[in-house]
Amino acid sequence: MAAGCLGACWRAARRAGGVAGLVLLYYGFSIGITFYNKWLMRSFSFPLFMTLLHLMVIFLLSGLARRGRGLGLGGGAKAGGGASLRGGHAPKRAPRPLLPWDAYLRQVGPAALSTALDVGLSNWSFLYITVSLYTMTKSSAVLFILFFSLVFRLEEPRLAQVLVVLLIAGGLFLFTYKAVQFNGEGFALVLAASFLGGIRWTLTQMLLQKEELGLQNPIDTMFHLQPAMFLGLFPLFAAFEGLPLSTSEKLFRFHEEGLLLSLLAKLALGGVLAFGLGFSEFLLVSKTSSLALSISGIFKEVCVLLLATHLMGDRLSLLNWLGFVVCLLGITLHVVLRALGTKGQKGPKPPKEPDLELLLLRHQDGEEAAGEAPLQR
Repeated sequence: MAAGCLGACWRAARRAGGVAGLVLLYYGFSIGITFYNKWLMRSFSFPLFMTLLHLMVIFLLSGLARRGRGLGLGGGAKAGGGASLRGGHAPKRAPRPLLPWDAYLRQVGPAALSTALDVGLSNWSFLYITVSLYTMTKSSAVLFILFFSLVFRLEEPRLAQVLVVLLIAGGLFLFTYKAVQFNGEGFALVLAASFLGGIRWTLTQMLLQKEELGLQNPIDTMFHLQPAMFLGLFPLFAAFEGLPLSTSEKLFRFHEEGLLLSLLAKLALGGVLAFGLGFSEFLLVSKTSSLALSISGIFKEVCVLLLATHLMGDRLSLLNWLGFVVCLLGITLHVVLRALGTKGQKGPKPPKEPDLELLLLRHQDGEEAAGEAPLQR
């Protein structure tokens, strides 16, 4: 009996340790890329070019990951797979999806364009605003995601959602009211990015719902999104940064090869962080739930603001902190409503409005446990 209790405690401790490790991995990539962007913008004022280079790195890494999966690498065989390997037969894997051009432009194009503009404007805003103001304003994306989810009927309207909107909007107002380090241009850029983020995640959610496209796996999604994102963002880059970058001594008119290689390495690091962030989110969801990711995201906002005040010198008044707390209450209420809505749905019918993380989780379960029933919300 005692041995059984010890074994159960050991398994629970191992699981808790594994989840804590995944949360820390997610925090490392998520917080790291935020401070990386602000740090790099202090010495390299071409955020759109930086974003384009990140897209190229993500495309390369996702392509290599797809190649590895196609060769049977990185996934690990389970018991049945091991038996087949011992018998001399490699386990069969479905070919990775590759969309034709007409379906690609029609289905992936809109989501890719909104994603490119969201990321590009977000990085652009770091030229003007602090990390704390960026983090707080980006939290308003929940409002726009909720709005477009209602427009596209991915969510059912509820009275409690009005309270969510009031809390987040009120918190954002308090945070920006008489802020010492407020910048109107940067605030407008990140607010526009939040608006585009609402369109982005709604379209991405609709894209992942179309199972015939086969893009439920995040690696496949990233691989297909990057080229269209690059093409969508390039005209904006050419208009605002093309000429200044071509005459800048930081890149095309460099004087020292060592400084150029150092700059390119710093730029590529952001792409690695962005790829790691997407994959760490997927790992956390696949081992726990989307609720765990949402809760982790709330605490991550607190960590970012605390680090911003200590590392970056961001100055926040008591009223700003009050606005941050009010906004967090709104985000927390949104998470709780989603969790209660998940538990309240019964029956074998597939969900009408599956959220992004659970769609990814369903694909992970389907790959690792063939024949298992699809995950219900």
